[in-house]
Amino acid sequence: MKLISESRGIRCAIATVFVAALIAANVYTGSAQDAGENRPTRTIAAGQKAKIKGTIISRDADTITLRDGSGMDVIVEITDRTTVASKGGFLRRGTNYDVTSLLRGLTIEAEGRGNASGQLTAEKIRFSKDDLETARSIDSRVSPVEGRVTKVEAQNEALAGQVDELNEVSKNMRTDIDTNREEIARTNERISSLDDYLVQDLATVYFKLNSAVLSPEGMAELDVLAQKALATRGYMVEVTGFADSTGNQQKNRVLSQKRADAVVRYLAETYDIPLRRMITPFGYGDLKPVADNDTIEGRSQNRRVEVKILVNRGLTQAAPATTASSTNP
Repeated sequence: MKLISESRGIRCAIATVFVAALIAANVYTGSAQDAGENRPTRTIAAGQKAKIKGTIISRDADTITLRDGSGMDVIVEITDRTTVASKGGFLRRGTNYDVTSLLRGLTIEAEGRGNASGQLTAEKIRFSKDDLETARSIDSRVSPVEGRVTKVEAQNEALAGQVDELNEVSKNMRTDIDTNREEIARTNERISSLDDYLVQDLATVYFKLNSAVLSPEGMAELDVLAQKALATRGYMVEVTGFADSTGNQQKNRVLSQKRADAVVRYLAETYDIPLRRMITPFGYGDLKPVADNDTIEGRSQNRRVEVKILVNRGLTQAAPATTASSTNP
């Protein structure tokens, strides 16, 4: 009796190793691998009676997949009329089991008829109790491993999502850095242009011979220019006086300075333009003529005051988006 028990234990151990190897090789490596190998599948003609013996390699709610001794797979349909039981012995009946006992790795005999899908609709399924104990032993060892694998896969998916999120954040940061560099470059350009002025507008006022009195026409020119200046952001006013070549050089300098001062006074008193916005007026005398002093027409053009509205180049450039959004026009 002891030898028989030991022999049975050895057979059970061998079966455990064999079935575990079968599951590891054919089941837990994934059914996708079997599909990739185009493993042959046996079909049962509709209505044909058949008995199939094989090992369960996978199962779902309504079917199980058997792999027979020739390596072919058979799909077995389980219905409410399917009886599941262990094989009986001499003068003994088998024990009935629930379908949940149909574990992967269990060797069974399925008997029934073919259905319209080429599957075997099982009327009864039989197996040995020893094979059931072996399958349960294997399942108790493999299921926790599967659970851990599933958990690791879930963790890997979560990590992959985090990596994608970090990549997107990194991409956005690189975009922000590039934008900031462009804004810094524009700001530096504006700062470097703070001492560089552009002529926004220009008016020329003419005077009579030996006179520094503004004419009505001259006042009208200054009225138009003053309105433009007051509507300009960050403006400066440059006033320069000139004379023709009549008289000596010193007299012409004094006269051209008086003409420039007359224009400054008119702008300050009539339009309240702050003196801080006016560049110190200067009289050039008979220097820098714009016409020929040998003619009457030419000398009348040289008796003038030029008034320019200047705007800082840095203020005319577009400000960076962040600055523009927070600065009043």
